[in-house]
Amino acid sequence: MPEVRAAIAGIGASTFSKDSGKTELGLAIDAIEDALDDAGIERAAVDGMVTYTVDETDEIDLGRTMGLGNLTFFSRVPHGGGGSCGTVHQAVLAVASGAAEVVVCYRSINGRSGKRLGAADRPPRSGSAARSTWYKPFGLGTPAQRVALIAQRYAHEYGATSEDFGRITVLARQHAATNPKAIFHGKPITLADHQASRWIAEPLRLLDCCLETDAAVAIVVTSVERARASRHGAVLIKAAAQGIAPNQESMASYYRPVISGLPSMGVVADQLWAQSGLRPADIQVANLYDHFTPYVLMQLEELGFCGRGEAAAFVADGHLELTGSLPANTNGGLLGEAYVHGMNGISEGVRQVRGTAVTQVQDVAHALVTAGTGVPTSGLVLGRDG
Repeated sequence: MPEVRAAIAGIGASTFSKDSGKTELGLAIDAIEDALDDAGIERAAVDGMVTYTVDETDEIDLGRTMGLGNLTFFSRVPHGGGGSCGTVHQAVLAVASGAAEVVVCYRSINGRSGKRLGAADRPPRSGSAARSTWYKPFGLGTPAQRVALIAQRYAHEYGATSEDFGRITVLARQHAATNPKAIFHGKPITLADHQASRWIAEPLRLLDCCLETDAAVAIVVTSVERARASRHGAVLIKAAAQGIAPNQESMASYYRPVISGLPSMGVVADQLWAQSGLRPADIQVANLYDHFTPYVLMQLEELGFCGRGEAAAFVADGHLELTGSLPANTNGGLLGEAYVHGMNGISEGVRQVRGTAVTQVQDVAHALVTAGTGVPTSGLVLGRDG
């Protein structure tokens, strides 16, 4: 098997809520302290930090407020949720190259009580995101509106229905219902509930769209040897990858010849399988970025778990259930637990490999985690040590 260069030693989070009553800096500190305690690693050992370009909590503010020592590596990953696994990818590169020894990856957002992540932004005047001015005048202003057009094309080409999309939400809410930390703890839904929810932008209903959450999550990445000596042992990072495909835009790449797929996830998939030496059949559990339900179906196809246009039947046949071939989003995902730009999906992957998840899949040797799709994206394969 290919050499593993880094491991996850600790995970942590703030509370998940719709109104934190805290600053994003305060949430980040909560999550980082929790992750370091989980790892049994002192603050003074942290010499690297990675977050998102859109995160407003500066490394220098964290360093000063938490009393951290020298930082020899700090990096930021763009493209919102597409950067979740990308933060760990950057940390792996830092540890493997010797640029840092203990890297904290974090994301902190007041995504509900502060700036609503589902709202439309004013079009930027420059940069790649300025392309949104080509379609915002036609009513494609919010993330849901942009994804809806892609989902409509996917449904047209492959016959997917609103019920097919709804099965993703029903499963997420089923898992969230048993997760005490989830926003929707104790609140499962039926497919009829999904179908009764109002339209946001056809074919997306309200329950096809992820949560907006106040929260922070942190991940501690270090060498395999150091992680083995940590409180819970090492969760190996067997593969980490980022991907941009040709003619990529943000959220919806309308100008490709075919818009019913997610080729950037295909770029990531090829790297994950090549780096890890594994195949889809070797994965026991997956946390698939479920910001919008149709993109979960497309991810399954890009990752090779089923053929093009076959994901709706794959899900309907129960493959994502706990007793299926690929139990998915066992924490409730972004639809049921919280929306922290995907970082909580990484935490759940770690728990599944450790065997400590609330909704635990038996005998997990390998867990797959994906980041936000529609944008440049990323992914991880996590594995058991030994």
